[in-house]
Amino acid sequence: MLRLALAGARAIVDMSYSRHFLDFQGSAIPCAMQKLVVTRLSPNFREAVTLRWDCPVPLPGDGDLLVRNRFVGVNASDINYSAGRYDPSVKIPFDAGFEGVGEVVALGLSASATFTVGQAVAYMTPGSFAEYTVVPASTAIPVPAVKPEYLTLLVSGTTAYISLKELGELSEGRKVLVTAAAGGTGQFAVQLAKKAECHVIGTCSSDEKSAFLKSLGCDRPINYNGEHVGAVLKQEYPRGVDVVYESVGGAMFDLAVDALATKGRLIVIGFVSGYQTPTGLSPVKAVTLPAKLLKKSASVQGFFLNHYLSKYRAAMDHLLKMYASGELVCKVDLGDLSAEGRFTGLESVFRAVDYMYMRKNTGKIVVELPHSVHSKL
Repeated sequence: MLRLALAGARAIVDMSYSRHFLDFQGSAIPCAMQKLVVTRLSPNFREAVTLRWDCPVPLPGDGDLLVRNRFVGVNASDINYSAGRYDPSVKIPFDAGFEGVGEVVALGLSASATFTVGQAVAYMTPGSFAEYTVVPASTAIPVPAVKPEYLTLLVSGTTAYISLKELGELSEGRKVLVTAAAGGTGQFAVQLAKKAECHVIGTCSSDEKSAFLKSLGCDRPINYNGEHVGAVLKQEYPRGVDVVYESVGGAMFDLAVDALATKGRLIVIGFVSGYQTPTGLSPVKAVTLPAKLLKKSASVQGFFLNHYLSKYRAAMDHLLKMYASGELVCKVDLGDLSAEGRFTGLESVFRAVDYMYMRKNTGKIVVELPHSVHSKL
């Protein structure tokens, strides 16, 4: 028998006797919901993913929360996930999406010791591209309100914070190059490097993004559609840069390696330029890489957030405090400037992924999920 703690008198409901249970406002949580499901392994998100309209709403276990999603985050790696690259043994179909922010609408009995129905939470759990997601209470993060800004921290913010703290060795006066600096995670790398009193250079694709980077304190934005990144780095930073926060790959990776100073460090947090290819890779000059690193006593190190989960909660706590105190800008892009307007509803996730790969976004791409017309949630 599955038991769920609900609001009000915190009644315990035996779900074996009812197809519905009541939320804290007295409206029924529906039996069915929409969600995005990977039905074919492919880096082409539109080919890989299907919007299903009549999926059962999942039931939380004893230590789980059922979250009604209000905002979900779009990541460049969503297409790696849909291609099955993170787990070659994965079998279709499986749910898409990594992160969400919403309200607890039901929870298991054990979970009710620390959470309540109606509470705002953020989470990083597979299956967020859905109207409802079951989230382990042990990994859910209480937030003051259901706001998209909190979603920017879950993957993008923590990736920047933990990688730079653990691998960056930032200190006053260091020169830090951030590629894709106006994107979801780049915006945080820029700000955190400035907090460490570093000199920050940021690459981007438009003058509007350059202006955004300046507003964050970036010392030298480079719009690569107007200036050649390699030429700027060679002319203005002849002694090289000390740290590179690199997410683009391909030719940008090669430029970054060439720009490293003696004992410089290049942190690879992605290589988005290759994700849409069949292999997921973009060519780099690997043959000459060992010699270049040796010549400079330089290093290249990868960072994958899942390998640093022991640091995750402390990183989130720190970033939430920074945001609450006004020390951190969490730029959200809800697609208001896109051709078809704001990203609203699960069907717009497809547009949001396209928007990202057209390099249109400034900040973190977020999709808003509207209130259901069938309930007061």
